Amino acid sequence: MRIYFPNSGHLQNFGGFARKQDLSDPTSLEFSMNASYVSVHPMALAMAAAAGQHVRETGGPINADLAASDGSVRYIARMKLTDVLGVEPDLPMVEHAPEGRFIPLTRIQTQEDLNNFIRQMVPLLHATPDEAGPIKYVITELVRNVLEHAASPIGAMVCAQYFSKTERLSLGVADFGIGIRESIGAFHHAPTDLEAIHLALRPGVTGATARLGGNEQNAGAGLFFTKSIARVTRNFFVIYSGNAMFKLRPGSRTAQPTLLSDPATDAATREQDLPYWPGTAIGVDANVGSSAEFAELLASIREAYRLNVKAKSKAKYRKARFT
Repeated sequence: MRIYFPNSGHLQNFGGFARKQDLSDPTSLEFSMNASYVSVHPMALAMAAAAGQHVRETGGPINADLAASDGSVRYIARMKLTDVLGVEPDLPMVEHAPEGRFIPLTRIQTQEDLNNFIRQMVPLLHATPDEAGPIKYVITELVRNVLEHAASPIGAMVCAQYFSKTERLSLGVADFGIGIRESIGAFHHAPTDLEAIHLALRPGVTGATARLGGNEQNAGAGLFFTKSIARVTRNFFVIYSGNAMFKLRPGSRTAQPTLLSDPATDAATREQDLPYWPGTAIGVDANVGSSAEFAELLASIREAYRLNVKAKSKAKYRKARFT
């Protein structure tokens, strides 16, 4: 594999970022960065870390070219990507406390690992317990999906960053497992990676059972909730698996957001010819703090989900609006 960090790799242009990668040979890794500066989303960091961890554990070689600006090298080092890749930056490093600003790359393999990560998330949310609850919930669901369905030998690589000026939380999760199509295909017909992604985003569809609504342990709602929070806070949400990517667009800042049960009807960018990512990578941005009533949001999402499963609707929800 060859993974390259351009000067910009955020959710709004993630298709372009993905096309710069060569994922054809998972037995080795060549990592490099733009020589001037690098600014990438936690999703990009999580993918690079997942690839690096996979190569390390399978005994393959890793070569990291850190011929970039000092600030860029310090950034990926502070986010612990250099640790995962097994390289030491030739720069003096001063590590500032991450509390309230970011969580560096963290490997999650067990429920205890997940619980510890969620505890670290609390100061990053800068929110009341009621506001923080839904964000903690969807992060738990995202990572739990990896632990239960991805068959990822490395577990999940996760990191997050908070931007105080915009009160925005950016989260990235990536695994090196079997991917959505193989996982969900055990119980659902998914002839392409994009169709598998669409299925995974529908509330009530899970790779744990063919029954609509899931089962007591897995309701098939985690990705739907995550997409909905991005939609309501008018942010990007990206999911990439196999050769396909679904990118939810933020939508109008003036119109009230509406949750759609069928992701095929969402205002989104869809690509199906990207370099093949064997597992699943997810990136989401969400505003936290006083700008969003997340407790009310989660209650509304749950109600929309309940109504959709009950009616087995094939269309969008009639009303799932938020004030």
